[in-house]
Amino acid sequence: MSQLAPEPRLVEHDPAPHRADRFLSRLGSGISSLVLAWPLMITLFVIALLLNVGMGAFSVSPDRVLIIILNHLGELLDKLPWLDPVRGSIADAASAIGLNRANLGLTADISRQQDSVVWIIRLPRTLLAASVGAGLAICGAAMQGMFRNPLADPSLIGVSSGSALGAVFSIVAGITILGAWTLPVFAFIGGLITTAIVYLIARHEGRAEVVTLLLAGVALNAIAGAGIGLLLSIADNNQLRSATFWTLGSLGGTRWLHVGIVGLVTTIGIIIITRYGTALNLMTLGEREARHLGIQTERVRLILVITTAAMTGAAVAFSGTIGFIGLIVPHLIRLWLGPDHRRLLPLAAITGAALLLFADLISRTAAAPSEFPIGVTMSLAGGPFFIWLLLRTRREQGGWA
Repeated sequence: MSQLAPEPRLVEHDPAPHRADRFLSRLGSGISSLVLAWPLMITLFVIALLLNVGMGAFSVSPDRVLIIILNHLGELLDKLPWLDPVRGSIADAASAIGLNRANLGLTADISRQQDSVVWIIRLPRTLLAASVGAGLAICGAAMQGMFRNPLADPSLIGVSSGSALGAVFSIVAGITILGAWTLPVFAFIGGLITTAIVYLIARHEGRAEVVTLLLAGVALNAIAGAGIGLLLSIADNNQLRSATFWTLGSLGGTRWLHVGIVGLVTTIGIIIITRYGTALNLMTLGEREARHLGIQTERVRLILVITTAAMTGAAVAFSGTIGFIGLIVPHLIRLWLGPDHRRLLPLAAITGAALLLFADLISRTAAAPSEFPIGVTMSLAGGPFFIWLLLRTRREQGGWA
């Protein structure tokens, strides 16, 4: 009687090494594309910037836009006396080679209306849009790496909904204690309070649990949404219109002071987040693996949560709720250049700025002289993209059990 061969045994493999192999193999991809990525993104950003400043119900040509900006920058520099020696040296050098305002094309007649439209109305709005887009995009990229969740974006930990709740509360309650600053201050405080509550709920035995953090964020988003709905139900017509338009996102009425605040917070936040590119790469492999490789995951997570909350709170406080930037942009860069956060984070910032600038341009010009809320424009673009991304990911993975 012949001896039967033993049945093959199924060996269960730890998926972590395979996930690590896939991740590390993708880190090496996209190097050649990186050479093209920065010039392309910078070019798109500059084009979007000039189009936003020049186009609208009252159009201004790009050369006049440039002249207006240079004239105002020159006036600002003239107010700094410690630059007098530098200005004198530059003037002497320009005179020596025969350069002057005429042959540089800076003598075109600029009307007062053109100057006001560009410098007072459009340029602050454009720079605010760039700051908000850059901040939300890099926050989304950091959160997706930190939580190892492709659906993560700045609203995940409740900061956006908390900011919206604070702003709507100040509108419906009629609070004006801080004048024009009341709404952004309440929005910023609401976002930080919501984030603090989510993080405290998630802490257990000295560290924040990722799963609890995500679920607490979902719960706080639902509670904040219910609070907003309750406040809107008791608002009068003027309050309802103001609150609804604000929660849909708006960059109208931007002033230079707003640009300075959001720009400063965003710049500091970008500097902090980009320092943790390597740490996010290792955390993507798994929290245990990252700790074994020397990453203080709890410290990194706390710093990134505080930074992203501050950046998102500042952005929402002055622009309202704008979705999908933090979800779309990191995936676009990842599909192009791979998952290396050292490349992903800075490119996400400039791509987010360019994307929101184009969205704002569409919002202002598609139905001119009327204006669409910029949050609506982003949702119309982001919704189909998210569905495409969902179907693409399912197809690549062979379906989800």
